[in-house]
Amino acid sequence: MGKTVRDESAASAYWAAVNTFCALRNVHVVADAPVGCYNLVGVAVMDYTDAIPYLENFTPTSLTEKEISSSGSAEIVRDTLAKLADSDKQLILVSSAESEMIGSDHERMLKMQFPGVRFFPSDSLGQNEWQGRDRALRWLFDQFDDKKPAAIEKGTVSIIGPTYGCFNSPSDLAEIKRLVSGTGARIRHIYPFESDLGDISDLKNSEVIVVMYREFGSDLASVLERPVLYAPFGIEETRRFILEIGRLTGNEDSAAAFLQEEKRSILKPVWDLWRGPQAEWFPTVRFGVTAGKSYALGLETFLSKEMGMQCLFSHDTTETDNTLLRDEIMAKQPQFLFGRMADKIYLAELDAKTRFIPAGFPGPIVRRALGTPFMGHSGAVWLLQEIVNSLYDMLFNFLPIQKRTGETEEPQIKMNWSGEAESLLDEMVKKAPFISQISFGRELKKKAENLARKTGEKSVTVELLRKMN
Repeated sequence: MGKTVRDESAASAYWAAVNTFCALRNVHVVADAPVGCYNLVGVAVMDYTDAIPYLENFTPTSLTEKEISSSGSAEIVRDTLAKLADSDKQLILVSSAESEMIGSDHERMLKMQFPGVRFFPSDSLGQNEWQGRDRALRWLFDQFDDKKPAAIEKGTVSIIGPTYGCFNSPSDLAEIKRLVSGTGARIRHIYPFESDLGDISDLKNSEVIVVMYREFGSDLASVLERPVLYAPFGIEETRRFILEIGRLTGNEDSAAAFLQEEKRSILKPVWDLWRGPQAEWFPTVRFGVTAGKSYALGLETFLSKEMGMQCLFSHDTTETDNTLLRDEIMAKQPQFLFGRMADKIYLAELDAKTRFIPAGFPGPIVRRALGTPFMGHSGAVWLLQEIVNSLYDMLFNFLPIQKRTGETEEPQIKMNWSGEAESLLDEMVKKAPFISQISFGRELKKKAENLARKTGEKSVTVELLRKMN
């Protein structure tokens, strides 16, 4: 019996191809895709987020049952391409799961009737979105590189990375651009997010390549035969990143000066928080991560290895078994969970007292502003600020709030507890985040005593507590 996949968090390579190609200014994508959800990427929002704007350079063939069940998609593809014949953009035809299932391969037809149109078989059924993005970026280079030898321009850096549908990419990209420019290097290209097809051949002329995501982009970077750096997380990774960019571009002195200014300005809130009383909480903070590979590794590196917080788990969502993850969340109940909408649902199902911080798609979260980075020095400040603010917010539960009600509550008769029940209560409270254990224990005790009164029990027993667990 095949394995059941619960709450798949990665889209297919079809979505990856559309998200990659449509980011290029002078490309128009024709998707050999059916009427319905596969057109959603062109007219609405993928994965229930606003990560993707309306794509004006996207046209689906809108396959119907007729094409899928009998005639095939060749005719409707020809009609769609003919309507776009006057386009001044490069047309790229992309297959979908449906067109691949009926064996639509348009290479021969395109060579005969539309020689200028390129066909990209997305392998929608075989690859996920990260594999698809990686292959799409490499395919673009193979198709449109001018094959000329590299003419490297000193002091230039190109960034390979953000496509549509990448969580928090506007903010993280702004931080990486700030760091690169701060060293004195010149940014040559942001590919594909701020590029067109003419920039593809020019990538190899950069002195250094920065790959923003560990999930994809490395394959393209490898064929450029240039030094490659990955976007950094936290303080130490960012320090090394700045100095290495300076070394590789011949800007050692300006990079060192920039790093010193970073410590005096951007990083100052980190030092202030570290020296303040809230730093006493850091060793007690227990967190978990379920996100893309870059965020999973980056958050664990910064929060655990640098800030001393306790990392209970850090999972790359492309490899995570969500059924096992749900069990792990229930068993460990982290104080903070960085994750996707699926993880937020698991927390709600378990009634966990965990603070959820979005760190990946899918999820109905807006991350289009430039002030919420996870990467670089600015990301270190923002993440620490979010955690400390949440810790202070948790303390709100300790305030003796006087509720105003229209009725006067009668004083409750004191309820006895068996010794075994008190021991079990202590074990249950230990599962809650450290800083909220007092309020959690108080709430749990109140619920147990109310349940005992309703059921006519004279004391709280182990059996009654287990009914609540």
